[in-house]
This record gives sequence, structure tokens and C-alpha cells, in this order.
Amino acid sequence: MLPSTVFRTKAGRSVPLLLAALIFAGCSVQGPPSQSVDIQGAATGTSDYYLQQVQQSANDNKADWQLLAIRALLNEGKTPAAKAQLDQLPANLNATQVTERDLLNAQWLLTQKDVANASTQLRNIDVRSLSDAQKARYYQLVIATSQGRPSLDLLRAFIAQEPLLKGSDRQKNLDATWQTLTQMTEQQMRSLVINADENTLRGWLDLLNVYQTNRNDPDMLKAGISDWQKRYPQNPAAQSLPTALSQVQNFQPASTQRIALLLPMSGAAQVFAQAIQQGFNDAKNGAISVAPSAPQPAETAPATQDDPNAVVSPSAATTETSPEQPVDSIPAQPAAAPAPGAVSRAEVRVYDTSTQPVEQLLNQAQQEGATLVVGPLIKNNVEALANSQTALNVLALNEPGRVQNRPNLCYFALSPEDEARDAAHHMWNQGKRSPLLLLPRSELGNRVAAAFAAEWSKVGGSTVLEQRFGSTGDLKQGINSGAGISLTGTPVAAPAPQAISIAGLSIPAPQNTAAASESRTSGGVDGVYIVSTQSELALIKPMIAMRTSSRSNIAMYASSRSAQAGAGPDFRLEMEGLQFSDIPLLSGNNPALMQQAASKFNNDYSLVRLYAMGVDAWQLASHFSEMRQLPGYQLQGNTGQLTTDENCVINRKLSWNQYRQGQIVPAN
Repeated sequence: MLPSTVFRTKAGRSVPLLLAALIFAGCSVQGPPSQSVDIQGAATGTSDYYLQQVQQSANDNKADWQLLAIRALLNEGKTPAAKAQLDQLPANLNATQVTERDLLNAQWLLTQKDVANASTQLRNIDVRSLSDAQKARYYQLVIATSQGRPSLDLLRAFIAQEPLLKGSDRQKNLDATWQTLTQMTEQQMRSLVINADENTLRGWLDLLNVYQTNRNDPDMLKAGISDWQKRYPQNPAAQSLPTALSQVQNFQPASTQRIALLLPMSGAAQVFAQAIQQGFNDAKNGAISVAPSAPQPAETAPATQDDPNAVVSPSAATTETSPEQPVDSIPAQPAAAPAPGAVSRAEVRVYDTSTQPVEQLLNQAQQEGATLVVGPLIKNNVEALANSQTALNVLALNEPGRVQNRPNLCYFALSPEDEARDAAHHMWNQGKRSPLLLLPRSELGNRVAAAFAAEWSKVGGSTVLEQRFGSTGDLKQGINSGAGISLTGTPVAAPAPQAISIAGLSIPAPQNTAAASESRTSGGVDGVYIVSTQSELALIKPMIAMRTSSRSNIAMYASSRSAQAGAGPDFRLEMEGLQFSDIPLLSGNNPALMQQAASKFNNDYSLVRLYAMGVDAWQLASHFSEMRQLPGYQLQGNTGQLTTDENCVINRKLSWNQYRQGQIVPAN
């Protein structure tokens, strides 16, 4: 028998062990201590991780984990799963959780293109209750609701978001603020009313004024920006200029003393090349009128027969006009003889792209000392040039199918796509929101549809409908049978919008599968853009009237393809109300030069358009460095108001005219 003392000692030792076991057992029953969850901060985990935490949480943190899971699901583009989790949130959320839920709901609504309800949701959020991370996301959602349309509210959202960002996100914000400023219309700028304490906004507006005043003079612009930085040292743009403006500090003028002009000087496209060469040489030699007069609309003449691959002018297309048919002469102008421009000493050498491959001509031009290339003209040759590795600066006179952003390459084209993009802006500015494109069943129709739809999306539009027509014979048969044109279209497949990603927030591009099969009748169309010849338009407009009420108020627009002379007053009366685009030179902006050019080409306005292109090509080539390096370089050209984009594609804003009571007048 063991001594009692020994028993007591062992028992005494076992008590602490028993207590420890009970304590550990209790801990294992209760589970590990709960993790703290910060729903107001960054969410760096995946949706799978957060959803796992939701399943394992049996406490007050469950709703927090669920909110983080919803945010991750939205950022990963898993919108149906995010919506399911939003619907499963408990009703008894605290104030912080309610605010986060509302932010997430606004983000989900944006993925569904429900901008109106997303905006309402955001307006109901008290910004003062948000953390800095939440504010950055909040302002990004406000920015997204603008759909890319510049406004004072959008500027304020960018300015409020900027202090909350760091690194590349901050630079993206500054670049987007500058882009918004430069895209605002003159009317918007004139109507701006800012508060006395909006010093940052005031600084941005002053920077815009400096830029607009000096944008075509790199030295003046550089000095103006430097002075602005001294006057607004606290402005975020003074500390880190927008990327587009920072390029000004490194501006390097390029030599334009030896220019290689690459044109098809033989073969089917020779006549077009000669018109461009004539305009280029006249501008170089100072043999053109350089002082535009007040706009005076004029008619356009029939286009010539052409090779489709060689056509540069949108209206240079085959017509039914016979060579013997007389054309309208230019209206008598009171303008004096053209004032000569400055004469350049630049050396210009012409290379025939019809005789050698473009790559060989580029090498030859470089060996012969060329510092700048203007051309080629034919699309196939431009494609070859874009794929070459030439180090020469090049102003191509057409666009390839896929534009490459290269520091030595710019694109200047008179193309149907160019007109379509301008038409999208013109119709949008006139308040049209439901356009229909009436196009030929051809590759031309495909190109116009794609260009218009892409630009319509950029300006903030949604669905664009298209409807195709056949030959002139088909149209005549339709009008004889009384079928008419009912303006029922199917949606053009526009390029998918890019996802918005900044400040830890990603708004994926919405996928709208229903739109692919949607159709709409004339009840929803408010504007029709017609691309046709004059003879086709003479049938199309009456056929539309057969099926459309005169009280429908559907506006009609046409490209310059149908703007030709020789139709007479009957045609102009039949076209009552229709608007059409054309280059400024043929819309009367420079009557003296117009008369001079038309006399060179026997009133063939298709060649006059190409002559004007040659004149503008010289002006652009003379300022190649500014055009390539200075953002938003502008030129009041004879083919349009010319501006460069980020890829150095020269966009043209055209003149718009209208048939009114048998006359052609400027469109309002």
C-alpha cells in the first residue's frame, strides 16, 4: 500500500493537468478566435477565399466576409454570382455594412448598363462616411456613370479622386482629367460656373487655356506650361504633368527638307495621284489661296469612273453620268485672285508605287537622303508600309485595317470610315439617340457600319441599327411595286467596351447577348444615315416616305458620295430637309481656292477633293513633328478641321449642308 503522502502528492500534481485539459477542450469546442474583417479597406483576396470564410463564419463577421466576396466576384467579372450574394445579404446590416452594400450594388448596376439606377444609388451615399479607399472606389463609379461624356461633374469627380490614388493609378487619373478637359465643347466651356474655392479646377482650366493658345507652337507651349507650373505649384498636374503634355518638354523638330512623295503615278490610279501631287506642289510653291472666306455653299460635280482599290475620296465612285453630260459650273464668286502663300525650299522627289514594292521605294528614298515620306496612297501599300521597319517619318495617305501606334507614323485619309465617324458626332450633337444606317450590300457598307458603330459607342451611344439595299435595279423594282423602305434594322456588332480598372476597382465590360438578335422598326429610329450614289438616293428617299409618316420627324443624313452636281432643282426639292457632309473647300469656305482648283480639273469635284487632300498633306508634312509629338494638334484644312488622336490618325470634322426649298444651305 502506498503511503498517503505519496498519493496526495500525485493527486496534487494531476489537478493542474486536468484543468489544462479542460481549458484546451473548451477552446476546441468554441473554435479559433475570429479574424477581424475590414470591409472599408482594400480587398486583395480571391472570391473563393472570401466565400470559404463565409461558410466557416458563425458570428457577426459573416456579413463582412460576404461583402468582401461580392466585391471580389464583381472585380473578377462573375456578375451572376455577385448578384446572388447581394440578394442573400441579411437585412439587419449595420450602417458601415449598408454603405458598402450600396457601393457594391451601384457597381453591379453598372455592369448591367443600368446607369440611371446606379447614379441614383450613388447620390444616396453619404461620401463623408466613407474611408479613403471607399472614396476612391466611389468616385470611380461616378466616373463610370458618365459613360465617357465630358462634363463639369466628371471633372469634379476626377479632381476629388486624385488625392486618394498613388502610382500609376494617380497618373491615369491625371491623364483622364486632361482628356476630359480637351474633349469638352466650346459651348460647355462657355457655360462653366465654378465655385470660389475650386482652386484645383481653376488651375486645370487655366492649363487648358495655355494649351489651346499655344498648341501649334512647341516653343511657346513649352514656355507656357513652365509658367503655369510656377503659378499653380500645388496643382497635382504641376507636380506630374499629364502624359500627353509631358511629351512637349522633349519636343524635337524633324527635318522636312527632303520629302519623298510615294504615289501611283501610272496605271488605273494615276489620275487620282496626279490630283494629289498637284495640290501638294501648289501648296509647297505658294501657288494657292491661303485666306479662307466666309462659307458659301456650292454644289458638287459628278465623280469619275474608278478602281475601287484606288478610291480615296468617299464620293469618287462610279455614277450613271455619261462623259458627255454637262456639269454645273462653280457659282460666280466675288473673291479676288488667290493670295499666294509662302514658298518652301524643301526638295520633293516622287516615287511611283505602281512600279516597285513599297519596301524597295522606302529603302531607295532613304539612300537618296529623304527625311520624310508622304504616301503611299493605295491601302495595300499602306498595309505593307505599316509592317515595314523603316526609320523614316511617314505621313501615310490612307489607313491600314489595323492602325499601329508608332512614333514615326501618321495616317491621313479621305475615307468612308472617316465620314462615318464624323456623321456619328454630327448626329449625336443634334440630339439623335437611335440611328439607323442605310447601306449598300458590299464591303463599303461593312466598313461604314463598323466605323459608325465604334464612334457612336465612344460618344456615349448604345445600339446602332443597319439596313442594307441592293442595286439601282432592285430599288427601282421596289419603288414600282410600292414596297418602300420601312426602316427596320438589326444591330451592328460594335467592338466590346474595355473594362474600367483603377483604384482597386474593376468594372468588366458588360456582355449583352440579347442585342445580337434584337431588331427595331421605324417607331424607335430618330435619324437615318444613308451611304449611296446620287441616283440611288433619288430612289431611296421617296421609298422611305412611302412607309414613314411625314409626322415621324426622322432626320435624314447622307455622305458626300451622293453629293454631286448636275441633278438640277427637281432633285434638290425632292431631297428637302436632308443633310449631307462634304469637305470645307466644296462647301464654300475658300471660294478663291475652290475656283482655282476646279478650273484645273474641269469642274470634276472628285478630283478637287483629292487636290485639297494634297494641299492639306503639305501642311501636315510641314508640321510632322508637332503633329506626332504635340497632343491634339489642329489644322483648319481644306478637307476638314483636322485633329490628331493618340495614334496620330488625322480625324476630319466635315462641313454639313442641307437641301432647303431647292437650295443648298449650311446645316444648323
